[in-house]
Amino acid sequence: MAYPYKPSASAPPMPALPTTIIGPQYCAPYPLDLAVVKKVLTISDRNFAVTDVNSNIVFKVKGSFLTLRDRRVLVDAAGYPITTLRRKIATMHDTWKAYRGESTNSKDLIFTLKRSSLIQFKTKLDVFLANNKKQDVCDFKVKGSWLERSCIVYAGESNNIVAQMHKKHTVKSLLIGKDHFMVTVYPNVDYAFIVALIVILDEINDDRRE
Repeated sequence: MAYPYKPSASAPPMPALPTTIIGPQYCAPYPLDLAVVKKVLTISDRNFAVTDVNSNIVFKVKGSFLTLRDRRVLVDAAGYPITTLRRKIATMHDTWKAYRGESTNSKDLIFTLKRSSLIQFKTKLDVFLANNKKQDVCDFKVKGSWLERSCIVYAGESNNIVAQMHKKHTVKSLLIGKDHFMVTVYPNVDYAFIVALIVILDEINDDRRE
């Protein structure tokens, strides 16, 4: 299968096996740099886009800002729904669940994300895959500062990095009211899964600001 995206310059070691969460088609055999662009001065639908280094759309997010704050749908460039992200209402730990396609049925659950603790000064989130029923040990962990757009995704409780994000400051983005940051996804790691995490992180951060 040919991959249309350009690998980043510095290649970290490749995992022995692809880390497939949403689908094997989203696991590239090289590090992938993706740009996340959010129009911060709009309340319209589809205000969240992910592009490759050539500015080609890879993913978009569907969901009305006014009426469906508890639900987001990640779609590919053609508009095909990949995963539905649903916030669990009335929970203390900012719990979100991801399902396949546009389903919200428990049999289609992909993963659950929740805050590691109630009081946090920096972002610390635990991710549990659907087959991790006990949820005593997380499958992935997100640490960092969302406000600074400096977060790292680790495999489980280890120090093995699978993705990291950083802020990209441009004069153009400031003038047109866009929040622009970069995400590097390591080789053989499901980049649709990483983008789904980022969408949830953005929603959690918006809730805190409000």
